Amino acid sequence: MDQKTQVDRVGTAPTTTTCARCGAVAQELPLTWTCSVENGGRVYFCDDCARSNIRSIEGRLDSAWW
Repeated sequence: MDQKTQVDRVGTAPTTTTCARCGAVAQELPLTWTCSVENGGRVYFCDDCARSNIRSIEGRLDSAWW
C-alpha cells in the first residue's frame, strides 16, 4: 500500500498520514509512528504495525519482506 498524505498550503507538513501497512489514518504525524525510507520515498507505520514488525525494522528490511 502506498503512503498517502495531504500537504498543507505551505507545503512543509502533512495534515494527514496513512500507515503504509494497514491503512490507519491519523491527523498530523503522530510522534509514536515509525518512518522508513524505501525506494527513495518516505513511508510511515502506525504503532501497532511497528510493534508487530520491530525486528524487521531494526534489521532494515524493506516492508515488502515483512
